[in-house]
Amino acid sequence: MLVAGSMIGSGIFIVSSIIARQVGSPGWLLVVWLVTGLLTLMAALSYGELAAMMPKAGGQYVYLREAFSPLWGFLYGWTLFLVIQTGTIAAVAVGFARYMGVLVPWVSESKYLIEPIRLGGYALSLSTAQFVGLALIALLTFMNTRGLRLGKLVQNVFTTAKTGALIALVLLGIVVGLRSGAGAANFSDFWTLRGGLQEVGQGLTAATAFGLFVGICVAQTNSLFSADAWNNITFTAGEVINPRRNVPLSLAFGTILVIGLYLLANVAYLAALPFTAIQNAPSDRVASETANVIFPGAGATIMAIAIMVSTFGCNNGLILAGARAYYAMARDGLFFRRVGELNKQHVPAWGLIIQGIWAGVLVLPRTVKTDASGAVTGYGNLYGNLLDYVISAALIFYILTIIGIFVLRRKRPDAERPYKAFGYPIVPALYIIGGSVILGVLFIYQTATTWPGLIIVLTGVPVYFLWRKSDPGAPSDDQPA
Repeated sequence: MLVAGSMIGSGIFIVSSIIARQVGSPGWLLVVWLVTGLLTLMAALSYGELAAMMPKAGGQYVYLREAFSPLWGFLYGWTLFLVIQTGTIAAVAVGFARYMGVLVPWVSESKYLIEPIRLGGYALSLSTAQFVGLALIALLTFMNTRGLRLGKLVQNVFTTAKTGALIALVLLGIVVGLRSGAGAANFSDFWTLRGGLQEVGQGLTAATAFGLFVGICVAQTNSLFSADAWNNITFTAGEVINPRRNVPLSLAFGTILVIGLYLLANVAYLAALPFTAIQNAPSDRVASETANVIFPGAGATIMAIAIMVSTFGCNNGLILAGARAYYAMARDGLFFRRVGELNKQHVPAWGLIIQGIWAGVLVLPRTVKTDASGAVTGYGNLYGNLLDYVISAALIFYILTIIGIFVLRRKRPDAERPYKAFGYPIVPALYIIGGSVILGVLFIYQTATTWPGLIIVLTGVPVYFLWRKSDPGAPSDDQPA
């Protein structure tokens, strides 16, 4: 439930529209999701070895610390806290509010409790949508401080509900689409490029073979982000019953379930809608357009409710799991000391609170959109930019962690490994190669969003040494903690 619940947010309901513009045909749209599915599954099956070997709170932070050094573990934890986890929490919370606005018009990003205050190219504001996002973060943070039992109940209920809703969308979309024949041309003309193609870097589009290759790699930033957070179960390993068995199984079955549903959801979109309708879905809400075909006139409302359920459950999983990583860092003397303590309900309450505060802070800043004359035309969200920046950084850490499997096999050949990476060494090596190719393309053709992500990671280097200096008990870089 934690794996599936953390993975399924709002991305699957939106990003296929963006990907369709980047790759230009039904066949290549499904190829992008197949690549994402294979990469995610290879990573999850490989992570199982580390999870079974080190079933401790902190997950990926611990794996990087043990395979390389405390510095590498800290850089991951620092980026996780600064943007990856908290930025995603902020994005999902405001996503919840946006879809609530379909049902409650008062909730809107253009209705302000505090009007935007300009700060150069940025602004601070409190719209009614931002207010609802903040309230959701506060509510779920508070609920998770009350103990694991309540957090687990929320996760199970909402994951069951949203998985059921996604299955219903898939089945109804395919059945209704096949009956109406709306998407017949998508399957009879599977590979032909059509519609307006989005530039994927330095003047390239999917109209050329190389441009298509670059487009598939760049599109992974959308599909991989939609399938991200599968690793959150590893943060909570210290609280899982029989973690050496159950964490690898959770990684495998949760990932297979979600990736299967994601592929089928795209088949449903292609069955129900002409490809140009997918490319040009209003506000990229391709799932809402599909729901309108299934339930004419009521699709937007039904989809809004489904996505609210989905984002509520997703954020609960993100909030529950993220605090466990900071708890492990604090126990090593590499984060605020109070974060390494458990409250009376045996949960890292201070980790939850600090995570909630920072995620709330990320909800408030806005990017300012202007026209040629400098007049303001609208506002974006800073966390959206930050998440764009760290998608490549997150991929670096995934690749490093899987390299860590090879490193630990050499460093600790006699360590107990109740589960060994599926297909070792071929499957982990294929992930490293595939991830590295995508990463290389992003750094060459998406420089505006990749290099800033690397800078965000590197800001953790001086912070690490400051924390180590202030806490003599922090683990040394010369040996694993």
